Amino acid sequence: MLVIALCVQLVARVLCEVPPAPPQNIHVDNWLLKWTPGTKDTDVTYTVKYSSFDSEKWMDVPACVNISSSSCDVTSLKAVDELGCVKLHIQAERRGLRSRPVEACSNHTDSCTPEVVLTAQPGVLMVHLSSDNNLTREHADNAKHRVYYGKEGERLKSYIDSVASLPIDGLQEGDRYCVKVQYIYHSEPVGLPSCTQCELIPEPKSELSHAGIAVAVVVPVACVFVLGLLMAYVLIFHCEEIKRLMQPPCQIPTELFQFTSYQHHPVPTSPCEEQFDVITCITPE
Repeated sequence: MLVIALCVQLVARVLCEVPPAPPQNIHVDNWLLKWTPGTKDTDVTYTVKYSSFDSEKWMDVPACVNISSSSCDVTSLKAVDELGCVKLHIQAERRGLRSRPVEACSNHTDSCTPEVVLTAQPGVLMVHLSSDNNLTREHADNAKHRVYYGKEGERLKSYIDSVASLPIDGLQEGDRYCVKVQYIYHSEPVGLPSCTQCELIPEPKSELSHAGIAVAVVVPVACVFVLGLLMAYVLIFHCEEIKRLMQPPCQIPTELFQFTSYQHHPVPTSPCEEQFDVITCITPE
């Protein structure tokens, strides 16, 4: 009975066993691969695999098989092909159960990882890319950039293929959007993608801020109100002074008092009463 109980317990344990959580924050910096363990369990090991430029087969990196550390030197992969453009992924393993593979990215720009600079504007995320790289010089337009993008926290499923810089428009203002870029050759991914970068899409700036609008409205209204009070005060309490100040000085000209001098010169009442001097008409001889 004891043996049967132990067997049942063992079977139940095996059936309840789940793969370990995959590692996180996997990135390469100058050919040193680093990651953060996805679990605190100490019995988890990690295996790194690579795929070369012209192959879809994944092979173990010799120095990074079933290791318990959280880093591995992958400098040996430089000799895989002419450009050293390899893809890397890593899996966690515990008692024969493996996590899903997680792709590595690169923080170091080189001939196999594109340089990416983001600029955010209202509704638009501008992705600045350089077309001056070994792949473009070697394969011309057959080598492009694949730009993956999406909201922060979501899987980057949407992508655009482009030779040079491009804008991603129609984005929701006030949200953060993330981008990663990878070289492609004949639509096939090449080398390590750039590590994910995120930017906040800003709100459009109004001409006046809320405080500026409040000041622009309140100040004129307050000025008009104060001026109205001053005018009412003056009109009510200083009305007589205002009338006196506005009254013009009135003086009768002295010439009007000399009208009596004109009584010695009668004014004719009609044309027929006018008096004329007789002028002698002289006829020339």
